[in-house]
Parts: sequence; C-alpha cells; structure tokens
Amino acid sequence: MSTNNPPLDLDKIGKAIDKAKSRLLGRQADDGHWVFELEADVTIPAEYILYRAFIGKPADPELTGRIAAYLLRKQLPDGSWPLYDEDGRADISASVKAYFALKVAGHSKDEPHMVRARQIILAMGGAAKVNVFTRITLCLFGQMPWRTCPCMPIELVLLPRWFFFHFSKVSYWSRAVVIPLLILYALRPIHRLPWEQQIPELFTSPPDSLVHIDRYRPRGGLKNLFIFVDRNIKRLVRFIPKRLHQKALDEAERWTVEHMRGKGGNGAVFPSMVNAVEALHQLGYPHDHPDVQRGMKALEDLLVVKKDEAYCQPCVSPVWDTCLSLSALAEAGLGQSTKAMGKATQWLWSKQVFKPGDWCGRMPGLAPGGWAFQYENDFYPDLDDTAMVLMALLRCSGLDGKTVAPEQRDRIAAAANWLVGMQSSDGGWGSFDVDNNALYLNSIPFADHGALLDPSTSDLTARCIEALGMLGFGPDYPPVSRGIEFLRKEQEADGSWFGRWGCNYLYGTWSVLCGLRQAGEDMSRSYVRRGVEWLKSRQNPDGGWGETLYSYVDPSLAGQGASTPSQTAWALLGLLAADEHAAPETLRGVEYLLERQQNNGEWDEAHYTGTGFPRVFYLRYHGYARYFPLWALGVFRRLHADGTTLQRSVALSSPPEPPLFERRSKK
Repeated sequence: MSTNNPPLDLDKIGKAIDKAKSRLLGRQADDGHWVFELEADVTIPAEYILYRAFIGKPADPELTGRIAAYLLRKQLPDGSWPLYDEDGRADISASVKAYFALKVAGHSKDEPHMVRARQIILAMGGAAKVNVFTRITLCLFGQMPWRTCPCMPIELVLLPRWFFFHFSKVSYWSRAVVIPLLILYALRPIHRLPWEQQIPELFTSPPDSLVHIDRYRPRGGLKNLFIFVDRNIKRLVRFIPKRLHQKALDEAERWTVEHMRGKGGNGAVFPSMVNAVEALHQLGYPHDHPDVQRGMKALEDLLVVKKDEAYCQPCVSPVWDTCLSLSALAEAGLGQSTKAMGKATQWLWSKQVFKPGDWCGRMPGLAPGGWAFQYENDFYPDLDDTAMVLMALLRCSGLDGKTVAPEQRDRIAAAANWLVGMQSSDGGWGSFDVDNNALYLNSIPFADHGALLDPSTSDLTARCIEALGMLGFGPDYPPVSRGIEFLRKEQEADGSWFGRWGCNYLYGTWSVLCGLRQAGEDMSRSYVRRGVEWLKSRQNPDGGWGETLYSYVDPSLAGQGASTPSQTAWALLGLLAADEHAAPETLRGVEYLLERQQNNGEWDEAHYTGTGFPRVFYLRYHGYARYFPLWALGVFRRLHADGTTLQRSVALSSPPEPPLFERRSKK
C-alpha cells in the first residue's frame, strides 16, 4: 500500500459535500421524512408468492411475473440462490423457496434455469435439508409431513414466567413470528396445489417417509437434550385436555389480533405479518375482516414494483433512514433553521412512542419514550433507533442546545430515561428488551437459525452511551461507566468489536469508537488504540474499507472484503472519533470517497452491508451509500476547518434515573 498522502483539498471536499447534500435533500418526502428501499434475500419475495397462494388470493399474473423476473436475476450461475449478492454462496433454504415460488408462478421444472436449480439443490442434500422456517412453509402446502417440524404446542402461550421457556424470554421478532405460527401448527392446515406446482423432485427420498429430521449429534450436549425432549413431547401432546388446548388457542388468537393493531401489521416485519394473516385465515376470518384486511394491506405496502421486476421488502425503515439522513446533513453543515431540517425533526417528533409495549413485561415501572424502526410499531420501539434519533435531534439543535424548546427538552428527557431504564444487568444494551439473554434457548430444535434471543451487543451498547454522552453524561455517570466496562469485555483479541446489526467488525468497531468518544472516554487508552490500529490495518489498497458478510461464518475474514462506500464511511467516522483526521489512512479513505462519487452526488453500492440475523439473514439498505459517505466527509471537513469537537449536549432538568436498573438487580 502506498504511503503517499493525497493532498488535502477542502474546496474539492466542499463541492462533493454540496452535491451529495443536494441529492439527499431531493429525496426527502413532502412531510419531511426519508425512506429508502430495504432489500433482503429471495426468500421474502418468494414467500410473498406462496402466501398469496395459501390464502386463496394469488397475486395477479403481471405482478407474479415481475417477482419471478427478480428471482431469476438473483439466481447464481450454478443454479442456486444466495443469502446476499456479490460474494454470496449457495443456500439450500433460499434455493428451495425460490424454486418452489417459481413453480407456483408457472415455471416448468424442465426449463433450463429450473433444471440447474434442481441439480444444485439435490447436490446439497435435497429439500429435507432446509431450515425450520422453510420446512414449515413446505408443510403448509403438503410438500412435507407436519411431523417433521419441531414440536410447537399451542399450550406454550400458557406457561408461567418462571418456566425455563416463556415468550418474555425470547426476542421481539421471535415472539411476533412464533405465536401466530403456533396457531398454524395447532391446526396443521394443508393447501393443496396442482401437481405441476408441487416439488417432489427436490427430495432425495419420498417426503412422506420422513419422520425425524432433527437428529442427535456426537457430543451434541444441550442440543441433543432438547431433541430428546422434543420427540417425547410429540408423543404426549395428544393427551392434553381439549379445554386446555382451546384456552391456549384462544390466547394465541387474542395476542395475534392485539399485536396487529395499527397500520404496521404484527411486528411490522414480513415473516410475522405473513404468519398472522395466515393464522387468522385458518381460524376462519374472512378476507374482508378488518384485521385481515389491515394485515394484508401492510404486506402489500412492502412491495417495490418496477417496470420489469418487483420484490417484497422485509420491512420498511423510515425512522432509521430519516435520523441517519438528518445526522449526515447536520454534520455536512446544513443549518438547523432550514425548512428541510425543520420538517424532518417535526416528523421524528411525531413518531415518538408513548404507549406501553411488550418490553413492559420486564420493566413495568419504566415510562415509554422511544422510537421504532418503521412507520408504526408501537409494541416494539428499539434502543438503536431511539439513540440515533436522539443524536439526530441534538445535532439539529445546535452545539450548545440553546435552541431546544422546553417541551422538546422534556421529550428528550423521556427518551433518555427510557434508554437508561432499558440497560441490561450486564451493563450492555440489547435492541428491544432487557436481559433477553437465556442463551440455552438457542439450542431448541425450532431455533436452528440461532437468533431466538436479543442479548446485549457492542454496537447497541456503544450507540446508547454515545447518545448519553451527547446529553452530557460522561464516564462518571453509572450507566455510562457500566456500558464502557461491557465494551471493554466484548473487545476481540485483535482489537476490533463484533457488529450485530451491520457488517460486521467494521460496523462494530466504528460504533464503539464513536460511542467511547462521545461518552468522554480517554481515546489514548491502550484498548482504544488497539481498535484504531485494527481499523487502519484493514484498509484496502484502493483506500477504502470493506468486509464480506462471510466474516460471520469465518471470523478470520474480519475487516476483509471489497471496498464499499458505506463501510469506508464507517471506518472513517471511527478514525475521526479517535482524533485521526490527519492520519494517512484517513486521507486515503477520504480520497476513495471523492473518487467514487457519481455525477449526481451519490455513491453506488450493490453490496449487502446490513445484518438481520448473522449467518441467516442479511440486508441491503439502499440509503447507506447515500448518507454515510456524506456524513464522514462532513465530519472530516469540520475537523480540518475549525477543529470543532464531536460532542454536543442539552441540559436536562435531572439525569435519567439509575435506580431503575439498580432496583431490577435487587429483585
């Protein structure tokens, strides 16, 4: 790698910022918010086709054809489908689901693309090797017998909180997905398809002969114990009294209907929304029932329909996109008094959640005040959005916070208090719940995706202490000091930090360095410098940074991959937080962004750099390459122009209440 530093040209940087800023402002909606496409893998659009078939309302042929065209574009040369583009590898579950959807869409098994897909699926072991969620989908259409699924008795909803399994012990997304799924498991419906739409050719042995798919493994430990329990429960469930069974079914129905309130659907994410609609359909709700109609409308709102193809998003990200766009524009010098900033902040204020949600089960004495990810998801505000929105609003209030109105200060205090109250007992923060860390539950057969829980993570913890730091709370404030200690324990041996919600160690290390800086940590401490040096060591010869999503499978690939604008911006922001604005690596990174900016002011990025569930589900945020590079260039220019610090604060009438977690720890 060359050690020659590119010349610093603030005028050139300023022009690049102005172009990017203008382009981003041009994408703002009339009401002040931003929302960009959010793309997952082919399982979501494939399941949309299957869901419409299951409820007896197939999508119109034109839309189905466009989704099929999208699926075909995503097919790899070997015939399979991956979990993410670029360097993605064949995935058996995604491939089976895409193949199945294409058959339902009218594609013959003899077409060349179907032959190639079938060959690679059979080479990977056939459709019996799919994950549990795909297995359930196949059972819904009679392609596999229901007995092959892990036992999910509806009576689970009646278990007491003290039991080793309770729905308060699993993550929000698991809760929202599984409870309506229990209804489907209890009813075990089968939607019969025409023979030409079925997929027996994907099995290496007759599917009707399958019994136990989840098998004992040598030295399987806890997993083997849960498989043993699962097989025995399957034998015993028929002895459950009918009255108790009906009571459980009624409770699951009540929960599902209640959590479908509003416009966002159950959980406001595709899998749980689909399960809820399908469950109500099987319970006899007609298509014109208000709850079913609202659920179906929420699903239709996820579609992205273009001229030649279409796909279904896993959810929408307006609050996330808006607060990040707002922060990028503020750091790029857009004045807080501009009309665009005013409309954006007002829109964010309108989305603050003051209703109790599922999190109240763990924190009944805590007042609400957070933000959710989507347009509407009152049951599940999250810590990541709340922290990021707080910081965006503070950036727009000016450096000293004097422009914050009293009523806004009260709302900031409510959000900060909720943030502090949601700190887990290990000193970290999870995304949606407190102390959601019963890791043994990831060993149950149903949880083969390994993402049943929502434990504390480095990126979330860093975000929360960063927000508290911007509010003026430093390492002497107990929640911040406990958060810093959590981060020190979570640091990897090479100096980096794991990234749960973005790819991967670049995302985690950026988040932590920014969090530590804003929280007032001494950035010259040895553990911090190890993180900085790790970032520098992972710079690519072209001056950028990139990391493959395969680093979740193979950690030796941490920080390695083709350079991308968003990941380069994360690395730069991490270095800038550590006072490395004059470092050669920083200057080369800035030059990378300048050289790759398009004439329209944006950056092009086809890579998936977002994470839904590590190893299982990944995301491409179409906005990441539009606001993160702008953000990094804005901070770089400011630090070189006037040396302004990154810290801001708004004086609150009183600090958030630490006794909330202290009281919890004494229980």
